[in-house]
This record gives sequence, structure tokens and C-alpha cells, in this order.
Amino acid sequence: MTPSLTLHLQNRIAEVARLVDAVDSFGSHAGLSSDLTYRLTLSLDEIVSNVIRHGYSDTSDHTVDVRLTVVDGVVTAIIEDDGHPYDPRESPEPDLSMPVEQRGPGGLGIFLVKQMMDSIEYARRNGRNVLTVTASRRDGDE
Repeated sequence: MTPSLTLHLQNRIAEVARLVDAVDSFGSHAGLSSDLTYRLTLSLDEIVSNVIRHGYSDTSDHTVDVRLTVVDGVVTAIIEDDGHPYDPRESPEPDLSMPVEQRGPGGLGIFLVKQMMDSIEYARRNGRNVLTVTASRRDGDE
């Protein structure tokens, strides 16, 4: 049986803690390395937090769906939301050569997701953002 997890999160920042706990538990039960689980948890925390903070211009209730599967040691996470269209692959990389106090806000979290995940795909389907990220064990993962 393929390990999987489906979460339906409300667009409330408090839901991120539930996400983190669920992904951490999923990683343990699915037999993922601690490093892979960490990269996955941190990336999903960043992605979902961004959707909640920046994806909506109203105060209505919205749902962010997160689905995880593991096949042949590769974790696939699909994050769907009905927020504003946003393709994080198009986010410019921050200028890491500048001192922190001189950099503008934003961009570092998505940069980290790009570094930690093996692939990132984006589509806009039926008025929804569909972000698919994959990660697998890397040399040095414990």
C-alpha cells in the first residue's frame, strides 16, 4: 500500500501547526529519513503559510488541500487552493550578496523551497492553484 495523507486546512495561520504535526507524523510512518521529512515539512510550512497570508484578498473561509504520497522513495506533495493565481517558480531569487537589512521583504522562503525540493510544477486549473513538489532522499540524508 502506498503511504498517503490528505489534509484540508482552513485559511487560518493556526492551521500551519496542524500541517507540521501531520507531515512529521506522516514522515515517520512512511519510513522517510529525518532529513527528507524536515525538508518536506519546512517546504510545506512555507508554501501553505504564503497561501494563507497572501493568497486571498477577502476574509471569507477558504480551504487549502494538501495531499502527500510516497512511491519508490519519492514524496509527492500536491497543494491546491482557490487563491490569487501565483506561480512560485516565477519568483525572483533574492540577492544573497546584499546584507539582510538592505534586502526587500519576501522571496527567501520560496528560494529555500526551490533548494530543498527536487521539482516544482505549477498549474492553474478550474480557478485553483495546483502546486506539485517532489523530494527524495539525498546523499547525506539520515
